[in-house]
Amino acid sequence: MAKKILIVDDSVSIRKSVSFVLTEEGYEVIEAEDGLDGLKKAEAAQCNLVITDINMPNMGGIELIAALREKAEYKFTPIIALTTESQDDKMQAGKAAGATGWIVKPFTSEKLTAVVKKILG
Repeated sequence: MAKKILIVDDSVSIRKSVSFVLTEEGYEVIEAEDGLDGLKKAEAAQCNLVITDINMPNMGGIELIAALREKAEYKFTPIIALTTESQDDKMQAGKAAGATGWIVKPFTSEKLTAVVKKILG
């Protein structure tokens, strides 16, 4: 059974490229366009990993991470922040909200795959 990964990003091109890379690796990918959409989709399908952008309309990534961590079924689910933000304060806020790790854009598909494999095995 393929592991499910939820990708939350307001950029269609980022969602598509991440989705393509991970689908090629055999993962099942669910896409969401912002934090609110991501929260709805996370509640509908138990995902093994969440990859979220930080800066998004409606609900940003840090709010999404905090909202997911409040749910019993996502208390221990790995959540990776995918962002152009490499400043320490954003990373600290992400960690405080419950982010497991951090990938800074732009990233290579190899880096993405390596991180996901390390987390999901």
